[in-house]
Amino acid sequence: MLNKEFLLPAEALKLIMNNIKKADLALEVLKIENCYGRIIADDVLSPEDLPNFPRSTVDGYAIISSDTYGASETSPTYIDVKYEIPMGVAPDFKLNKLEGAKISTGAMLPTGADAVIMLENTQIISSDMIEITKSVASGENVIQKGEDLKMNEILIRKGSKLRAQDIGALAAVGITEIKVYKKPPVSIISTGDEIIPHHLPVSLGKIRDINSFTLAGLVKENGGIALKRGIVIDDYKMIRDIIEKSLSDSKMILISGGTSAGTKDMVAKIIDDIGGPGVLFHGLSIRPGKPMIGGIVDNVPIFGLPGHPVAVVICFDLIVRPILNLLTGLTNDKFPYRTIKAKIAKNIPSAAGREDHIRVFIEEKDSEFIAHPLLGKSGLVSLLVKGEGTVTIPPNKTGVNAGDEVEVKIF
Repeated sequence: MLNKEFLLPAEALKLIMNNIKKADLALEVLKIENCYGRIIADDVLSPEDLPNFPRSTVDGYAIISSDTYGASETSPTYIDVKYEIPMGVAPDFKLNKLEGAKISTGAMLPTGADAVIMLENTQIISSDMIEITKSVASGENVIQKGEDLKMNEILIRKGSKLRAQDIGALAAVGITEIKVYKKPPVSIISTGDEIIPHHLPVSLGKIRDINSFTLAGLVKENGGIALKRGIVIDDYKMIRDIIEKSLSDSKMILISGGTSAGTKDMVAKIIDDIGGPGVLFHGLSIRPGKPMIGGIVDNVPIFGLPGHPVAVVICFDLIVRPILNLLTGLTNDKFPYRTIKAKIAKNIPSAAGREDHIRVFIEEKDSEFIAHPLLGKSGLVSLLVKGEGTVTIPPNKTGVNAGDEVEVKIF
């Protein structure tokens, strides 16, 4: 099933998506305080009206709105103030015509009251009387029962990533536990005879392992559990053994290195040899990230990522992240990226038919953003750190000119 042509990222992603069989995702029930950033597995319905009583939105006086009709500074209305309503206490009285009760923001309205007049629209005449210099309508300065949420109204939709404010909303309606999807385990394998553990001194020709740390962070940021399998030399049997082991306990496998012609397509061959459908694409029409591999074995997506650190991040963002979203249950993500408009600082050429992703850092100058390209080979670690976003040059363009407005996808 290998597509031998270099694909654009969107085409490669579609190919993987079309070959993954939908499976039921594992669930667990957790206390809401343990659910920040988790993906919710069912629509959450409000178990009650919110608020469950009418309450004031200002400091003032609870009144009967019809008593104020026609009130003005030259013709005020006079109200007897017989009560004061403390916060957190349900009033045990009923207002009658031309009566009012002092009330604080958030306090409950008494029976009979249908509006609140703000303090600044009143004058104190005596200890038990005020004058009102402005008319108010029914419901003014009041949040009605159920105005925020009605009982059984959807509070949070299935497939949403729970933010801090979502957890707060769950607490507001008394929900203490919710059902979320379990985090999918993702195996991360570093390959290459030149790769050594990061804590060892570097000898000539060797490179410290970078990609497993980068990928582990990206997996965790996107809702997965990172299983670092270590470093494997470019040996068919060793790589195959670690992939087969990972298939037994992982929902996705990421392999960095071993995807270029220099390793004689070893990773691609291993994926095909283990099982079907095997490799679906080997090579993208993209820079950086051209030698990426994508395949599936036993419904587990396996990605061979380039060895260069910048290319790893680009390929993860374009191909791996959307597949990982499927495995985490994330389906309600309207704004996966934060973007800004900026002017590109210099000319950048691009080959027609290829999608270029240019890392940039952002400068704010004269109330506008300037995107400065970080040009260099994708193996440069400094580009990882200095980059604040990417600018995409689509395959139908041959570049951008200095001063052109571009969209920057912020990391």
